[in-house]
Amino acid sequence: MAMIPTKRDILSQSYLFEDTRFTSLMLHRIYHVLLISSVYDAFILEEDGRIDEQIFNEYMSLNLRYPPEFIKATSKEQVFQKLESVNIDLVIIMLSADEKVTFDLSNEIKHQYEHIPIVVLTPFSREVRIKFELTNQFAAVDYIFSWLGNADILLAIIKLIEDKMNVEQDVGDVGVQTILLVEDSVRFYSSYLPIIYKIIFKQSKSFMSEGLNEHQKMLRMRGRPKILLATTYEEAVELYDKYKNNLLGVISDISYKRRGVKDSEAGFRLVKKIKKDNKYMPLLLQSSDSSNREKAKQLKAGFIYKHSQSLTYELRDFIRNYFAFGSFIFVDPKSGKEVMRAKNLKDLMDKIFSVPEDSLRYHIQRNHLSKWLRARALFPLAQLFQEFKPEDFNDCNEVKQFIFEAISNFRIAKARGVITQFQRENFDEYFMLTRVGEGSIGGKARGLAFLDTLIKRNRLYNFFEEVEITIPRTVVIGTDIFDEFMETNQLYKIALSDRFSDEEILNAFVNAPLPETVSDDLETIINLSDKPLAIRSSSLLEDSHYQPFAGIYNTYMVPLIKNNLSITNEMVRKAIKGVYASAFYKDSKAYMEATSNVIDEEKMAIVIQEVAGKQYDDTYYPTFSGVARSINFYPVEPEKSEEGIANIAVGLGKYIVDGGLSLRFSPKYPKKVLQTANPDMALKETQKYFYALDLKPESFTISPNDAMNLIKFPLKRAEKDKSIKEVASSYDFHNHMLRDGFNYEGKKLATFAGILKHNKFPLADILQKVLKLGEQEMGKPVEIEFVVDLNERRGGKKVFNLLQIRPIASRDESVNICKDDVADEKLLILSEKALGNGVVDNIYDVVYVKPENFNPANNKDIVPLIAEINTQFINQGKNYILIGPGRWGSSDPWLGIPVKWPHISAARVIVESGLDDYRIDPSQGTHFFQNLTSFRVAYFTINPFIGDGIYDIEFLNRQPAVFENQYIRHVQFNTPVTAKIDGKKNLGIIFKPEEEG
Repeated sequence: MAMIPTKRDILSQSYLFEDTRFTSLMLHRIYHVLLISSVYDAFILEEDGRIDEQIFNEYMSLNLRYPPEFIKATSKEQVFQKLESVNIDLVIIMLSADEKVTFDLSNEIKHQYEHIPIVVLTPFSREVRIKFELTNQFAAVDYIFSWLGNADILLAIIKLIEDKMNVEQDVGDVGVQTILLVEDSVRFYSSYLPIIYKIIFKQSKSFMSEGLNEHQKMLRMRGRPKILLATTYEEAVELYDKYKNNLLGVISDISYKRRGVKDSEAGFRLVKKIKKDNKYMPLLLQSSDSSNREKAKQLKAGFIYKHSQSLTYELRDFIRNYFAFGSFIFVDPKSGKEVMRAKNLKDLMDKIFSVPEDSLRYHIQRNHLSKWLRARALFPLAQLFQEFKPEDFNDCNEVKQFIFEAISNFRIAKARGVITQFQRENFDEYFMLTRVGEGSIGGKARGLAFLDTLIKRNRLYNFFEEVEITIPRTVVIGTDIFDEFMETNQLYKIALSDRFSDEEILNAFVNAPLPETVSDDLETIINLSDKPLAIRSSSLLEDSHYQPFAGIYNTYMVPLIKNNLSITNEMVRKAIKGVYASAFYKDSKAYMEATSNVIDEEKMAIVIQEVAGKQYDDTYYPTFSGVARSINFYPVEPEKSEEGIANIAVGLGKYIVDGGLSLRFSPKYPKKVLQTANPDMALKETQKYFYALDLKPESFTISPNDAMNLIKFPLKRAEKDKSIKEVASSYDFHNHMLRDGFNYEGKKLATFAGILKHNKFPLADILQKVLKLGEQEMGKPVEIEFVVDLNERRGGKKVFNLLQIRPIASRDESVNICKDDVADEKLLILSEKALGNGVVDNIYDVVYVKPENFNPANNKDIVPLIAEINTQFINQGKNYILIGPGRWGSSDPWLGIPVKWPHISAARVIVESGLDDYRIDPSQGTHFFQNLTSFRVAYFTINPFIGDGIYDIEFLNRQPAVFENQYIRHVQFNTPVTAKIDGKKNLGIIFKPEEEG
């Protein structure tokens, strides 16, 4: 059992409930039943009884799994043949007219197979009972039951024996509850057991709803109460003493054997013994003598007359009312009348503050809440409530707060690491990851699900005292909804055609209706949201281990219009269709071609995710977003490649994804940030802009450009909002100094000094921990995306949201380059900041931006030229080397040429080259970068003007051009160019043709 938390642990939400290991319950099952009978009885069972069919139907109706197979035998030879050839778990013998044959056979079976339980079924219960009591003929038989042709008794027999096989382990492991039945009459326990089991199974079906998906619901059935059958006083006492701490109640006859002889007071004695231990234990006595009712009442036990016409109804009512089955009914202790009821855990949580004080105190003193929770297989919560008494609290309000926070903690813990099946009536804020539909959830959602389990498995959510690590609340719409949408609206003929523009494809998708079922679900999801929603793609290929599709499809951000949710609903629906449409845009199709995938194999799930952040007037954004990798391809001393790298920026993550000027640091050395090494560097090299979401509904218009309602603000706006007070430094113009903090005079810079230097938020430690675990569990280097809003609090803690994890593709080839062994004149390019590892050969073409005519103002004009050349290479099935100044793929044309990945997808080596007045840093932190690494594209950075690398531009200029204009030049060699990259040294070289070393 786990350590019991303190009251403070619960009220501060710092306690972590352990998972109940339902998989370890009911490990011993009955799969094969050998049914021995006469030929006539076998015929009756087969033709009239249809025993297998009845049992199967009974199992299915009660949501039970593993119905056993009945193997029939009608002769002694068949019996032992079956016992020899089949792994029999239970033997049931129909009592033959020649009883001696039955007794002899049972003795012989038990002698050879002593571990197999034997049950005798008989219609002659009275005669058999007398012989059973007076003789020892049934010594080999474990149980005798009365057979009246109903399959219910067979179900009860199987479950009773399975309970006996599992009870000790299941009670000991997780605290499964028990019900003790004390009865020596074959007829009566043959009648009671099927009734009790049916009640239990129906109760189990009701508490299945506490499971979050079908798998969990079926597993929870294993936590149902077990029934223990005793036929003598000594057996009853032994079972009671062993399981009294896990007993829901006792049902007992009054007259049965004690010390080997019939004792007409045995039931009363048992009640007195139990009441001495626990005066609140529910006890039901039943007798053929109605005069015992008064004595039972004096002992405060229930009573049922065995010959009553309504015996089964009375038994059912008592169990439901006193064994904590069904809803929890709060009663007025004076009148005994119901004042309120809670039908499940969520309902109890919602109503607890409305429960009258005297009613709550009455139930707590009697451990009713704990018992009700145990009966519903909510064992950790039941254990907690049992440990506390009313006197442990200052007042009733504190008790209610304690119950509320405990249930809240428990529900949060239960939902972690689980993909919940969406149900409109049960959906609320406690579900972290929910799926709509039955199809695949796609790559991005798989990554989120993996992150959720990683957090849970490694207990990360409270690893850091002041920070909760989590994923945002997420709903995934499965690919089956995409299939239905595409097929019902006959969209493939438009989507797969090359005749339609992106806008035409989008319009066709937006004008098509979503399936009705998902429309209703969306309304529920939106009604329960209190933040803007990101509508993201989660395709089958995206973010998978083998398919690099990071950032290719659209992501829309939808503001939450709280006073008009129907507008939000309409925007969400359009955004979903927009994401679907983006799978068929021109760039996506080119990307598919580059990855040798077929477009109609791609299927799209949708991730709907709450956006972390805070509202500032009509805008919304988080304190900062970031990307981190467990491998650093550009380590600067003393950093090491395996220590990882992170990029962070104020506002939404689009700024980093698009290659903006983010802050780069190693989580191992957070105080060593090159960009803020001196005031001049900080002024020039830190973030100038940030992205925020425009909350005005009219700013949301659906178009192929998914950023239409994202506003790019200068950092001055964040200064006005005071959103950067925790991350800014102030530049003192007069003294040319950088002061860490927001409250000083001067220009505000996003240095993140408060976090990285002064550890106001343990970002570096969190990243080290998550990256290390991610790499360990994925078995390869990983990239994570994250977001933090320092204004957000959960239970007094700041929140670190993990948005994504994906593997970084690694290189298989191992290359060891010694720079001194290679003559400079043989080299076209040498870079000491090279990404990759391996050999790139069979390249004949180099496309390069002409340095002499380079002007950042013209960068946008260069994009279509390169895209056109790239298309030619794709059509020819060839690759090339691409060289140019600045950052390839930057969304800021002043930092580099703003190509998207499909524009350069045929390049196998990409070189970022600095010029005298255009120095660049390696470009990290983008989906563009992820695709480079995933496609195994060699990636060089050089700044030859400061002696950082070699670039023999004169050699290229001397070669004849296949194509040339004022901006770019394409040369082609007769023999191949070879590139080699030593990943360990970050050293890359490109040999001139015919000069390979």
